[in-house]
Amino acid sequence: MTETWARAGTGMSPGPDPAVEAKAAMAGFLKEINRFQDEVKTVLQQQEERLTMLDRKTMIYGRPALSAAADQEAPHRKAFGAYLRSGDDDGLRGLVLEGKAMTTSVASDGGYLVDPQTSDTIRSMLLSTASIRQIAGVVHVEATSFDVLIDRTEVGSGWATEAGTISESASPTIERISIKLHELSAMPKASQRLLDDSAFDVESWLAGKIATRFMRAESAAFVSGDGIDKPRGFLTPAKVANATWSWGSIGYVPSGAASDFLATNPADCIITLIYSLGADYRANATFVMNSKTAGAVRKMKDSDGRFLWSDGLAAAEPARLMGYPVLLCEDMPDIAAGAFAIAFGDFAAGYTIAERPEVRVLRDPFSAKPHVLFYATKRVGGDVSDYAAIKLLKIAVS
Repeated sequence: MTETWARAGTGMSPGPDPAVEAKAAMAGFLKEINRFQDEVKTVLQQQEERLTMLDRKTMIYGRPALSAAADQEAPHRKAFGAYLRSGDDDGLRGLVLEGKAMTTSVASDGGYLVDPQTSDTIRSMLLSTASIRQIAGVVHVEATSFDVLIDRTEVGSGWATEAGTISESASPTIERISIKLHELSAMPKASQRLLDDSAFDVESWLAGKIATRFMRAESAAFVSGDGIDKPRGFLTPAKVANATWSWGSIGYVPSGAASDFLATNPADCIITLIYSLGADYRANATFVMNSKTAGAVRKMKDSDGRFLWSDGLAAAEPARLMGYPVLLCEDMPDIAAGAFAIAFGDFAAGYTIAERPEVRVLRDPFSAKPHVLFYATKRVGGDVSDYAAIKLLKIAVS
């Protein structure tokens, strides 16, 4: 009031009231906020209406979900199924196989490759069984044999002086180990009436039959095959005491008893077996034995009463013996006098499996009427590729 009268006395016009200005500004701000909220609500409502419209269109017309990738193997699988059921090979003859789906071409008169889905089933069943294949070195080849080059010698060396004459040192030598591929075959059969039944899954049945037959034959051959029309097993080469070991033979250590382990300190021979293997191989080494031998070994304890055997802590993890994984292979010999019941070594370096990746199936509806024969073949070979990488435990006194 004093300021108003003072300005009136000086002839100056009174200014706006600050309270009125603040009230007007606040009203304008609230108006802008309400307008912004209305715009956001309108946009969200439009977006919701658009999504609802798209959803209704999909539901009304029953449109399937878009596929991320086309099934490139469907034509081959369909043609192969028709060939197995009825012998109709027109689909296979006119089918163009892509390189990424198959590894080799199909001979018109030599049978047809198993479709990719069935072939994968066979391979997975072979890998899931207790076979040396799980720990050995596996290579895929397109030839009739596979050669492994081994360098087991050192380059000569010596100390030299500044002005002294340097003599020629020894040169390394390379050896060649040839692994021949052999033909593994199976010939299951089914009646034509069973094949005509649409409820019968012939592909799965065929894959199971072939996988079972191939698994048994491979597993036995990789352990004790004689190399004649089959792979050569790692127990086939000459076996000598590890103290006199030489290239071309497999070294062994004795268990200390004629037909079993020692009654006192039976695990001593296993410790000797571990350290008979070179330090370069021990890092990737694995024990191989059958279930009966494992039942005897897992009872062994150390001086403090602790078991030497420990089961895997996670799913699919192998059991361990003194820290090294154990593969239970039923084709290994039982504990008996003179038997080589346990093998220990780096099998990825010591044993090589060479195979052609494809499986061939030939349908024969004539030889066993009214049944249909399915002649499946696969080429595979195996042999010891490093004689220093595998050691054996012999059930013997010495």
